[in-house]
Amino acid sequence: MKRNQSSLLSDGAFMLWFVISFVSIVFTAADPNHYIFNIVMLNVAFLIAIVTYFTTLTTGLILNIVFIFGYGSYTLYQTVVQGGVVESHNYFWLIMTPVYTLVTWMITLATKRLQDENERLYKKNASLATMDEHTDLKNSRSFQKDATIFMALSTRYNIPLTLLVLKVKYWDELKQMVNEEQMTEMIYDVSKISETSIRMNDSLYMLNSDNPTWGLLLFTDREGANVVIDRLKEKVTLFNTVEFAHKYKIELTLTVGAVEYEAEEIPTPLDFIVQARKQMEYDV
Repeated sequence: MKRNQSSLLSDGAFMLWFVISFVSIVFTAADPNHYIFNIVMLNVAFLIAIVTYFTTLTTGLILNIVFIFGYGSYTLYQTVVQGGVVESHNYFWLIMTPVYTLVTWMITLATKRLQDENERLYKKNASLATMDEHTDLKNSRSFQKDATIFMALSTRYNIPLTLLVLKVKYWDELKQMVNEEQMTEMIYDVSKISETSIRMNDSLYMLNSDNPTWGLLLFTDREGANVVIDRLKEKVTLFNTVEFAHKYKIELTLTVGAVEYEAEEIPTPLDFIVQARKQMEYDV
């Protein structure tokens, strides 16, 4: 409902802006005797409107008060001292200049509401997203949900469960050698290598996309995980020769940490990740 109101306010404000601009142009063109004067007044109205757009309504109202006071004093001087006649163009700009300011404020308000709504939806989408946008892998939110279930199954049915956490060694240095597009492609390629190295009932996650960190939940013990680790490193070595060296002109090396689930030592999924990352220190 709020979004619809913001859209209606924005559309209405833009329509009003076109209407009053059209009216001002027609009024200016219809009075050739005061053409220059009306052009100057139109520019003043636009200037106050622009200042209002980039500042606040209060600033715009203050400028309008100054304008009305100055223009009213000028008109009064012409009428009393010089014996002039108050004509339609005098009243027109006293009314239209504040109207320009009001419509500009409506546009600013509608734009701010739409921006706030967009930011809120973006944050909400990010908080609810369960897939990594670059690799289509499950993210850390999915990992926490799945790991909680897998850990419960492991405890209840005495099924071995091991978490592998892997990163690309010297990633920060490698980022300086390739552009952003190639970086995204490298992350995708490593993800595909990881996917082809596990069984169908195992799960692969992108735990951190900024500093690429993958997590693999394996229904196997620590020794079985070593087989997966060897398979991963062999495939990366093969890809370095066949793909990476030619595609990116660099070689990738994986750092892997693995830990088998123990209910007493690993109470939560986050503890599972922490314990696996500690094991990466021994992979040199």
